[in-house]
Amino acid sequence: MRTQIAIIGSGPSGLLLGQLLSNAGIDNVILDRSSKDHILGRVRAGVLEEGTVGLMDRAGVGARMHAEGLPHDGFSLAFDGRDHRIDLTDLTGGKRVMVYGQTELTRDLMERRAADGTPAVYEAANVMPQGFDGATPFITFEKDGATHHLDCDFIAGCDGFHGASRKAVPTGAIRTFERIYPFGWLGILAEVPPVSDELVYANHPRGFALCSMRSKTRSRYYVQCALDEKIEAWSDERFWDELRRRLPAHHAEAMVTGPSFEKSIAPLRSFVAEPMRFGRLFLVGDAAHIVPPTGAKGLNLAASDVHYLYSGLAEYYHDRSNAGIDAYSERALSRVWKAVRFSWWMTTMLHRFPDSGDFDQKIQEAELDYLTHSRAAETVLAENYVGLPY
Repeated sequence: MRTQIAIIGSGPSGLLLGQLLSNAGIDNVILDRSSKDHILGRVRAGVLEEGTVGLMDRAGVGARMHAEGLPHDGFSLAFDGRDHRIDLTDLTGGKRVMVYGQTELTRDLMERRAADGTPAVYEAANVMPQGFDGATPFITFEKDGATHHLDCDFIAGCDGFHGASRKAVPTGAIRTFERIYPFGWLGILAEVPPVSDELVYANHPRGFALCSMRSKTRSRYYVQCALDEKIEAWSDERFWDELRRRLPAHHAEAMVTGPSFEKSIAPLRSFVAEPMRFGRLFLVGDAAHIVPPTGAKGLNLAASDVHYLYSGLAEYYHDRSNAGIDAYSERALSRVWKAVRFSWWMTTMLHRFPDSGDFDQKIQEAELDYLTHSRAAETVLAENYVGLPY
């Protein structure tokens, strides 16, 4: 087997990169160790920056997103028993975000790829990128009891934090930066209308809470919890009671509750690997960086990586120039670190840390008070939230 670009990973970044390349006439093959059903069953983020929306349109798969997605012009910061709305559209000169579940975005891309007949291999075992430090990279993998060999010009590692791509890089060639946060998010999905038309980020003495949604009838809610919490200890009734305690009274009273159909605890971390290119191997998305979900940047950072890599590869094949691929890591990391900073800032401003004292609490209160009384500070928040330019 041979292709121009071998893509490891069939999540949003791999599928989006593949579709953009296919539209540009650049051959590509996607390999994934999981099945299609497993990939489409994963519950993930749902707030899209304008840049991500634009890439979906450019890939030719934005129709359902625009028909079913929920454009949001702002969100609320809730603290001290009240709401303060951040007017994204006003503060950024007309920009907004789109609420559209990552699972639906993945489905749109996957269905388009299947309709186009572009090759993808699912349930591929022992996927191993090799030879990327030279001129003839290739991937070996196992499928249906046989070992296969895929030759290519370049490899795009879109296979997530635990994937094979970053692990294949020699230890001395990569540097990692990490911060583990001392709490997690307990999240549920329920078929109930959202408590508000826009997202609500809540700071409360009992811990952080987030009211989000996937549609007008499906809500996604989170509460900050200790890392040693067990799902079994959290009945739906206990979750709803705890969420109400952390919200202003008008939200708590208006909340519609119901049985959850998904419940999980996610740890929070910041992680960056540098550089993001190793010869003819490029790391994309979660393979290179992880951010806390507080700032809604994970999926959107993967999309910006795709933008930089696609642009570089298109330049390579169409213009015979290495400039774009040579600049990929520097361009991507510049935007990554700004998003890491923003996600860290949002997380420290809104969560209660177990080792924080009275001084730290007063600083957090001062930060929120300043933010909600300064248009300049609000503008910085809004510009980062809707997404910095590529």
